[in-house]
Parts: sequence; structure tokens; C-alpha cells
Amino acid sequence: MKTNLLTFLVLIFCFLSIKTTVTAGVLQKKPFIVVLDAGHGGHDTGNRGNGFVEKDIALDVTLQVGKILESEPGFKVIYTRKTDVFVILEERGPIANKVDADIFVSLHCDSFTNQAHGFGTFVMGIDKSGKNLNTAKKENEVIFLEENYEERYAGFDPNSPESLIGLTLMQEEYLDQSITLAGLIQSKVVSSLKRNDRSVRSAPFWVLHSSYMPSVLIEMGFLTHNTEGKYLNSKSGRKEMAQEIAKGIIAYKNNISLATSDAQNPTITEEEIKEAIETSEEKIYKGIEFRVQLAASSKKLDEKSYNFKGLKGVDREKEGALYKYYYGKTSDYNEIQLMKTYAQEKGYTSAYVVAFKSEKKVKLSDVLKNEDN
Repeated sequence: MKTNLLTFLVLIFCFLSIKTTVTAGVLQKKPFIVVLDAGHGGHDTGNRGNGFVEKDIALDVTLQVGKILESEPGFKVIYTRKTDVFVILEERGPIANKVDADIFVSLHCDSFTNQAHGFGTFVMGIDKSGKNLNTAKKENEVIFLEENYEERYAGFDPNSPESLIGLTLMQEEYLDQSITLAGLIQSKVVSSLKRNDRSVRSAPFWVLHSSYMPSVLIEMGFLTHNTEGKYLNSKSGRKEMAQEIAKGIIAYKNNISLATSDAQNPTITEEEIKEAIETSEEKIYKGIEFRVQLAASSKKLDEKSYNFKGLKGVDREKEGALYKYYYGKTSDYNEIQLMKTYAQEKGYTSAYVVAFKSEKKVKLSDVLKNEDN
């Protein structure tokens, strides 16, 4: 009886071990899902600067980006369109939600009345100056090409600042990751292709607002610019653009794993965070100092990097019976979000942003609501 019981327990142990190994293998093989969105399509041509066609350029580059990513291990690519068809704006973000995508990337070309030029990336949001609203309005106005748009978009007006500001709420949770993704793409394209740097900026795009993951919109350049338009319409220009955009996405995939990162082997480097900060648009709150709170402890530690997983420039302050440790010090909210991302990647997964005014801690939510800063 004991022998039979022992044999039974061994078999159970072996079964559970095999099951655990298989389960772990399945989890490890979960692909990094990228949804690529070629802007416009079908009867929506996009802008026609210098006679070039935005929808065709966007689709060609998107398919090339996808092909590169699909050749990389661990990637799965899904397209909102692979042919010249019209996809309504309302459906593009939800495609990414349905497949539980890791990131959503929408590709476009810009236009203007003068010879403006350069490569830019956008995340969802409102810059306090409102200077990026025009770009968002142009992309959002494609809803007028849809049947029954008045019912579908429930009174949304692409030309109304109030309507546009209302779009920003859904993406706030993913803002720091979106900025990191946009910064990596921006730096790859600008540095490798020597394009004019229009930075990472925020604007209220309908196509980004409903996606439940880090999302960016790329404006590859201006078709209305005499030289840049020709470059984007050329075979070589599209190929180069696709290669560098893909490299930025690959860098993000390799670098970002906030909740599950191994603190001993962080994948984001300090240099990459600096690159992302340099290419991000500033979001300054005058008179406010943002910091990342790493920890609170009764233990007094020297402010040396070896005590803080390699983070440099950590400050210590005594508050009551506790010592609080802060990383970073800036009035730029976008910069502190990136620094928080880096701190989380280094192992401080519960790190969060705090705000100070005249050296006194103030409520962060109140600071962000106050547009007079």
C-alpha cells in the first residue's frame, strides 16, 4: 500500500512539474502585440501636399514597419488596414483593445501652408499653449467623411477645444509609457535620418483616446515641404523611415517591462532615458518642483548611487520620524514621468511623482489641474 501511495505521489509530482514547466513556457512565449494603424484610406486620401497622397505613403511605411517587426522574435503585428480601405476613426483604437495589444502606433504625414518640415511624435494630451490643436483638428476631421458621424460621435466637434480636451482622460494612465515609446522612436529617426526634430508633443487625437495601452501618433514629415514631400514619396525615403520607426519600437519592447522587470538587470539605460527626455516636449509648471519618491524609511542612508540600485542624484529629507528619498528635481512634468519610468525599471515599482511649491509638498492633482502655473 505504501509503495502504491509513494508511486502515486511521485506521478502527481511529475505531472505538476511538467504542467508548471509547460505553463511557464506558454507565459514566456506570449508575444509583444503591436497594432499598426496606417492613417486614412479609401475615399479619405489624407493630405495631398505637392500632389502626393498621404494614405498611400502611410500604408506603405506601415506595412514595411510591420514586416520588420514580424521578422523579430517575440513580436506579433496586427494592422488596422493592410489595403486601401476606409476604416472609421472610432474603430481603430478598439482594434488594439480587442487583441489586448501592448502598444498602438498610428502613422501619418503632415501638411502646412508654409515650408514647415520635420519629424514629430504625439501622445494623447493637451499642451497648455494649445499650439498643437491644429494638428489634432486636421487628423480628427476625417470623421466628417463617415456616414452617420453625428450619431456615432455623439456631438463631438473636431473644431471645438472643449471637445478635444474631453478626449484626454482615457490615456492619462499610460502617459509616461507613451512618452517613452514616442521618445525612442523620435530619437531613432531624428539621429539616424538627420530629420528636423519637432520633438515629442501632446495633442488630443481621437484615434489615440480610446486605446487602453501606450499609444503614439507619428507625423513622418510634411508633404507640403518641397524637399521632404519628395523624400517621403520616394521608395528609399519610405524604406529608411520604416527601418528607424521599427528600431524605436524594438527598443521600447526590449526596454519596457515596468511591473515585471528584474531589478538586478534593468533593461532601460540612463542614456536612453536622457535621449527620451531631450526629444520630449517640455510641459513646464512654473514655481513647481516635481520629484520621484522612491522610498520612506526610518533608516538613514547615504545618498550614494550604490544604495539606490544605481540611481544617481538621490536626495534625502527628514519628515517626522521618517527619511524620504527622492529622485529627480524638475519643473517639467514630462521629464519627471520619464524619470519615474526609469526608477520603476530599476526596481522601485511603487515609485510615484510628488510636487513641491516653495519647498513645501503640495497635492499633485491640484497642481495638474491648475493651468495658471
